[in-house]
Amino acid sequence: MRQFGAHGHALMPACAPPFFSEMKNKSLAARYRPQKFSEVIGQQMAITALSRAAATDRVAPAYLLSGTRGVGKTTVARIFAKALNCEHAPAEEPCNECGSCSRITAGNHVDVNEIDGASNTGVDDVRALRENIGYLPMEGRYKIFIIDEAHMLSKSAFNALLKTLEEPPPRTVFMFATTEVHRFPATIVSRCQHYVFRHLPEDTIFKHLCGILDREGIEHAEGAVRMIARRASGSARDSLSLLDQALSMTGGNLAAEATREALGLAGQDFFQELFPALAQRKCDRILALTGRLLGSGVDIGFFMRDLAANLRNLFLLRQMGDGILPALGVSGDEGAFLREQAALFGVAHLHAAWQMAIESQRSITQSLEPGAALELLLINLAMLPRLLPVDMAASQSNAQEVAPYDSKVAQSADNRTPKPEESPKVDNELQQPQSAVNNETNWEGFCSFCRARQTEGQESLPGDILRHVSAQWGNGGLLLEAGNASLGERLAKKKQLLERLLAQYAPGQSISVHIKYPPPPRSHQDLLKECAEKPELQLCARILGATITDCHEKNGQTQES
Repeated sequence: MRQFGAHGHALMPACAPPFFSEMKNKSLAARYRPQKFSEVIGQQMAITALSRAAATDRVAPAYLLSGTRGVGKTTVARIFAKALNCEHAPAEEPCNECGSCSRITAGNHVDVNEIDGASNTGVDDVRALRENIGYLPMEGRYKIFIIDEAHMLSKSAFNALLKTLEEPPPRTVFMFATTEVHRFPATIVSRCQHYVFRHLPEDTIFKHLCGILDREGIEHAEGAVRMIARRASGSARDSLSLLDQALSMTGGNLAAEATREALGLAGQDFFQELFPALAQRKCDRILALTGRLLGSGVDIGFFMRDLAANLRNLFLLRQMGDGILPALGVSGDEGAFLREQAALFGVAHLHAAWQMAIESQRSITQSLEPGAALELLLINLAMLPRLLPVDMAASQSNAQEVAPYDSKVAQSADNRTPKPEESPKVDNELQQPQSAVNNETNWEGFCSFCRARQTEGQESLPGDILRHVSAQWGNGGLLLEAGNASLGERLAKKKQLLERLLAQYAPGQSISVHIKYPPPPRSHQDLLKECAEKPELQLCARILGATITDCHEKNGQTQES
């Protein structure tokens, strides 16, 4: 039962962990903000350079720290300011015990000015700053100006600052922190020492979070911490904010399922249902899963990232085997999940699906109908083996009308009536082409297979050959129709390579390649004779007395003048 004090406030139990009492007023990001260079995770190049500069007292007049949010730019600038003005300086690290370090940490040191570039953008603000620069440090060894979000300064403000950076007063240091360095004038960048702060690796963030949770005495599941590290996208500050959010929902015990709900992630269980539905092209099941996903409030942007990451891992595992698993950085359970799902797809299917997922991320998240856009993408991923470019579909249709290769060619797999004895195995045209070798859409699957080999630098067919031939599958053979004689000669030279690639694409089958050359051009006399026999031209000749002066062939048709 809860106990209440004299004023009606709930009292914490005597056995309450320190986490609850301290977290009430201070976030984890604030409590665990690094106060020394050695406490900063990652960014080793910038830390080494600045620490050495503080130790040797060889300080540049201006530093530019750029990088994405939450990777330590402003934190490192503050540590550098403490190292320069520490009472024990010069030294590699601030002592964090003297009065100078304490005042800088509290934000009230008279010689360390932290300025918000977003709210001090005008030239008048910079002019006031220049007036203050002229005075020597009052308490510390250096007068330091930390300008956060410095890219927000106006062009006039940058111009007003330029002369000061070119001829800075002694014992004055500028520290610019920005997430958009491309907005900085080149004249400013050239006067600064520029250090780029990079995204933190997922493993680095994972170890950092585990260390904090251990210090707090909070029980945590490894999978839950992995989710937070992955969701943080390389930002240490974001990871701590997400950890705060997850802990507020789990009550101090970081469990995987509760963490997934708090972060708006889909989870492995969802993908275990989605991938078989994609492989089996069960559109009704895909639509139901998408509706469930949207109804659960999952963040679509992060779902797209997870989808692309899973497709990448499936493709690499399918292409390179189990030896790639250590490089993917997945746990044992995730590795077993990837093996199970990879077996459902062909390499070309996964390669194309991975590319589509990456290219669709921005369009889906910025769409006015993100749910409908996501449904369309997932349906397209499922139907990839049956999708044809419009120009290829038209060329195949024309080829069938002009010169059917074999009257015994089977109908498309979509139009076949399934036999009662057929087993409900996954019918994937990219993975098992022999089950649908008579299906004309299988040529697109073979083209995807060849393009994947080109991407990986393996022997393959030139792209223009794949684009400019029409293909028809026959009983144990493939007829390729060339649009011109030159293409036909190139096909003939590549015939052996074609058959080798087909053998790899459809293992266990012997597929012979037949090349159909375009008909030879007719002589000029034959064309004149054909034109003279046309009834409409004979009528013109009788009524108007017209004669045919010239004729030629264009796109397989006779044109006269």
